[in-house]
Amino acid sequence: MTTESPKKQYDYIIVGAGAAGLMLADGMVKDPYFKDKTILLLDKDSKKTNDRTWCFWEKGPGPFDAIVHKTWQHIHFAGQHFSKRHPIAPYTYKMVRGIDFYQSVMQRIAQHKGLDFVQGEVAQVTDRDNGVRVTTSTTEYLGKQAFSSLFHYGMATHQSKYPVLQQHFVGWFVKTDVPIFDPDQATYMDFSIPQKGNTRFMYILPTSAHEALVEYTLFSAHLLPKEAYEEALRSYLTNDLKLEHYEVVDTEMGSIPMTAYNFGEHHGKNLRYIGTAGGWAKPSTGYTFMSTAKKIPKLLAHIKTGKALDELSYKNRFWFYDLLFLDVLHQDNARGHMVFEHLFENRTLQQVFKFLDEESHFGEDLGTMWASPKWRFVKALIRRLLRGV
Repeated sequence: MTTESPKKQYDYIIVGAGAAGLMLADGMVKDPYFKDKTILLLDKDSKKTNDRTWCFWEKGPGPFDAIVHKTWQHIHFAGQHFSKRHPIAPYTYKMVRGIDFYQSVMQRIAQHKGLDFVQGEVAQVTDRDNGVRVTTSTTEYLGKQAFSSLFHYGMATHQSKYPVLQQHFVGWFVKTDVPIFDPDQATYMDFSIPQKGNTRFMYILPTSAHEALVEYTLFSAHLLPKEAYEEALRSYLTNDLKLEHYEVVDTEMGSIPMTAYNFGEHHGKNLRYIGTAGGWAKPSTGYTFMSTAKKIPKLLAHIKTGKALDELSYKNRFWFYDLLFLDVLHQDNARGHMVFEHLFENRTLQQVFKFLDEESHFGEDLGTMWASPKWRFVKALIRRLLRGV
């Protein structure tokens, strides 16, 4: 692997070295089919900083355990009217830091002699009859196929058939002078805070009794001014957690699209969008890391068939469940917390995780739906059927 590209033509070009791009490159390097293939990985960043964290739940050991930074065996959920601590065995809630993931994958793919990593900002990716053209500010690259994780909200908001919400957040990594946090319990959602017309909650990931990532998160159509997130965090730490003294040692912020819109219309014969840009973020939750890990093997298998890249579909019945949920959330965002409160009060965490992992059978799906505010979902179903879905 090199940081400069002496070649201008490749078998495969991967645009973006985030979770999706690196998992795809890693999968290619591990597969003998791609042993003699040339691969170009492009990203504007060097991937040498800890710019994000990913969390996911998983049964038993998994492929990322060597770089898991922290695990939790209990999940806390708080609504407006009840609060509950859930043991989640056989699941474990896991955290992976961006820097650990980048270093781990970069070291592995460096062993592939045909892979070049080039730091540069991509201006355009064009699907052509006989391949793809990828242009940066200084260079043009040609490839047989390209996989792009470059996302912008206009990819989904140009249409009105499917609602487009955002999971947006600001997080503070805080250090306290008193042992306030439970290191074995992650607060998945705390809806006890003021909702202010939106679905709003706090998310807490303790790494010790004195340290935690505390995030103020919303599911809504529009972002807030940065000061609004920060004021909510200050209020929660002071009034809810009763902290008089704490230090903010780092921050993070982000926005993840929540939509059942079909990103497939952006694909081409030789161009495939991946990660968030490919609609890989779970529409109802925004979780993307494990969703991506599960989709990469299917994409690799499809590549090896030689079929056009736009012929691969991941759509299943869970897409429709997510669509109805987002319709409900979009229709009455101020009451979004009620959907989650009904669900977590009437189903176990294990049942919820299995459903969100898209591993439940239809009978279990009905149980989850029955545990939700039924009339609101029935009305969403009727509206969708009248619109032809």
